[in-house]
Amino acid sequence: MARLAVLIHGMWGTADVWRNWRPFLETRGWQTIVPSLRHHDAPPQAPPPALGTTSLHDYVADLEAILEALPEKPVVIGHSMGGLIALLLCAKGLARAGVLLTPAPPASVVAIRPSNLLAFLRIQMSWAWWRKPHRAALDEALAYTFNTTDPREAAEIHASFVHESGRALFEIALPWLDATKAATVDPRRVTVPLLFVGAEKDQLVPPAVVRRTARQFAHVSDHAEYEAQGHWVLGQPGWDRVAEDTMTWLDAKAG
Repeated sequence: MARLAVLIHGMWGTADVWRNWRPFLETRGWQTIVPSLRHHDAPPQAPPPALGTTSLHDYVADLEAILEALPEKPVVIGHSMGGLIALLLCAKGLARAGVLLTPAPPASVVAIRPSNLLAFLRIQMSWAWWRKPHRAALDEALAYTFNTTDPREAAEIHASFVHESGRALFEIALPWLDATKAATVDPRRVTVPLLFVGAEKDQLVPPAVVRRTARQFAHVSDHAEYEAQGHWVLGQPGWDRVAEDTMTWLDAKAG
């Protein structure tokens, strides 16, 4: 039976962001499931109004239904916001291991840094941003998401980006104001192996933030950090080394 991996995209993404990782896993004997998060199948020009108030709770609930219907517990691999969602699923006992690629942090880790403040400044200058859909502009994406990616390739990927939930951004960026505690993860509830992957030049989730998160889950976690890499470990030069190291870790921890 093929080993099973569920790949969870991050903010503004769709299943297409796994265009490199998906075939990489499949040629190594993994069966992959690559869902799009709720409302992320809409065209970039026409975000559904309901997206603005969609919560991390909603994303997790949708994926929980997918995972519970599978014949066996999968590995979950998440990038950025998808890494936090993968962690939340692991805390629910729905996966047998989690790979968290430059993951957004849980509520217990203060992640505010100058670079990620600037990355979202324009979005958060709009009144009621916390209940509106939003999308990174190309210059913002080039500076913060794709800062170590070829600009032409980055522009092509950015063109496929869709809008994201203002509510989800609020829950990640300002968790102390979120009464629903959507980004809260109790480390004691996570009992499966975790691999945290940080990147030296990450402007959205700086490597120190990933290290702090990994330490909170030290009883089950391993941590890797890559020099000269930015946030886009899914496709920038060097992504294949990250993927290869991830496969080696999975063979040891969830083979």
